[in-house]
Amino acid sequence: MSGHSKWSSIKHKKAAKDARRGKLFTKLIKEITVAARMGGGDISANPRLRTAVQTAKAASMPNDNIERAIKKGTGELEGVHYEEIHYEGYGPGGAAILVQVLTDNKNRTVQEIRHLFSKYGGNLGETGCVAWMFDKKGLITVEKTKVGEDQLINLALEAGAEDVREEDSLFEVVTRPEDFEKVRERLEREKIPTVAAQITMIPKSTVFLDGHNAEQILKLTEELEELDDVQSVAANFDIPNELLERAS
Repeated sequence: MSGHSKWSSIKHKKAAKDARRGKLFTKLIKEITVAARMGGGDISANPRLRTAVQTAKAASMPNDNIERAIKKGTGELEGVHYEEIHYEGYGPGGAAILVQVLTDNKNRTVQEIRHLFSKYGGNLGETGCVAWMFDKKGLITVEKTKVGEDQLINLALEAGAEDVREEDSLFEVVTRPEDFEKVRERLEREKIPTVAAQITMIPKSTVFLDGHNAEQILKLTEELEELDDVQSVAANFDIPNELLERAS
């Protein structure tokens, strides 16, 4: 079992806030709609849609909402056309940031993102400027209280996971994108509850930030994810524990 940055813990706390405010539903509906548009409405034949629907159900989204989002994606119901875009840039202290967006107005979205980067001492960069610092991986997070360490390691690695990492109150199961579904399904069959399961970008290494830079990067990433068009933010920073507690 290897160590990792505190990013997943920050994301875990942020997801809990979003769920309480209902903001999570808006982001999930967009993801379901785009997944259905790109890969069809058959959950069994569309891994991205299957993951989005499972995440929505885990967040207690009503089935009617899920079905409407799928039908809007397949064209059975009229809906907004969302464009999928990734933005890249540098935050305070040189931390690399990737922003995944689903938007119906690219000009509005890039202006909002550029404004936040500038506001907190970062800058929006060109395509490819930081993407090389990340790997596309499957990431499944499990609360430590829900499963024993040895049990999770044995199950995950047997199912094809690359690694199991430990961070604060969470275990992180890391997979190759093509192995993500079978690992997630194995944990599901063993009735191991997951906090989150998604294909995401994981940093190859991290930059430690303290003081003003650490506070600014937390504000920047939080405000980026507050934008309605932003689906997720990946970053390669690590921060002191006391700042992590403030982010809760």
